[in-house]
Amino acid sequence: MSPRIPRPPYRLPVDPYVLALLGTVALAALLPVSGAAAEAAGGATTGAVALLFFLYGARLSTREALDGLRHWRLHLTVLAATFVVFPLLGLAGRLLEPGLLTPELAGGLLFLCLVPSTVQSSIAFTAMARGNVPAAVCAGSFSSLAGILLTPLLAALLLGGTGGFPAGSLLGIVLQLLVPFLAGQLLRRWIAGFLARHRKVLGLVDRGSILLVVYTAFSEGMVSGVWQRITPARLAALLAVEAVLLAAMLAITWYGARRLGFGRADRITIQFAGSKKSLAAGLPMATVLFGAQASLAVLPLMLFHQMQLMVCAVIAGRRARDPEPDPEPGPGAPRETSPGPAPALPAG
Repeated sequence: MSPRIPRPPYRLPVDPYVLALLGTVALAALLPVSGAAAEAAGGATTGAVALLFFLYGARLSTREALDGLRHWRLHLTVLAATFVVFPLLGLAGRLLEPGLLTPELAGGLLFLCLVPSTVQSSIAFTAMARGNVPAAVCAGSFSSLAGILLTPLLAALLLGGTGGFPAGSLLGIVLQLLVPFLAGQLLRRWIAGFLARHRKVLGLVDRGSILLVVYTAFSEGMVSGVWQRITPARLAALLAVEAVLLAAMLAITWYGARRLGFGRADRITIQFAGSKKSLAAGLPMATVLFGAQASLAVLPLMLFHQMQLMVCAVIAGRRARDPEPDPEPGPGAPRETSPGPAPALPAG
């Protein structure tokens, strides 16, 4: 008789970092910055965003990314879900304005569909569900790397005609996001050890920088009066639309991966990496792309982030209790690898 496999605990995570984000929004509503203080906060935000992407570049292991290329079919499937299927659904969401969503919220919903996938939470849920963890690491890294280029390009293409995308944003992306990212990659061989030794401190720098981005963006929204145009009914409609969006992507990635011949472990990776969006990457990008309109642009992303954590935690727990994995895929299907130990559920 085989030993009983213990059930991994799962819960509906009320992400502490999301609570910190909500607290930052409340602070911006009560004490928004304006005038000279707003200019100083804007300059600090510019520096914080550049620092974030420098650290992203310095942490991304080029060797690990190249090693993961042998799972190219899986990575292409995740990239297609993130940067093709999601944007198409986001464009369909524009049909909901102005009946259900305001043009600003519909634009924010489309922007949500353009940002890259998460890394940490995709890995955590994949490990919990006994999926292909090495592939999840590479898929998340590839998505983040591709998002540096694809997100602003897609935003220019799909949002450029709406008036919400400034003409000089592509130059801002290059100077504020891509150049620091490439600098981090170039300096990685000399500073990777330092970053690894001070991971916790730099994690606080990451999160503090994003909180500063949120505070500045929502302060600008308060000063310009954009929040007066959002009613509780509109917010409820936005939540309902995002619930449908998440359900659709979870179904498309799971059943679509099955149709493509992937085995169970790889389907789990595709579902979790292909159905989620990165709050950490999306917030600073929105600040560069939308300027004073960033507060409404990031609201759908913030709500979707918490929703995806709660729903995916339930799904990962249920996948972990599956009695037996699916049979091995036939010839020509991607080969699965053994999952690693489940890491703690992260914030971003």
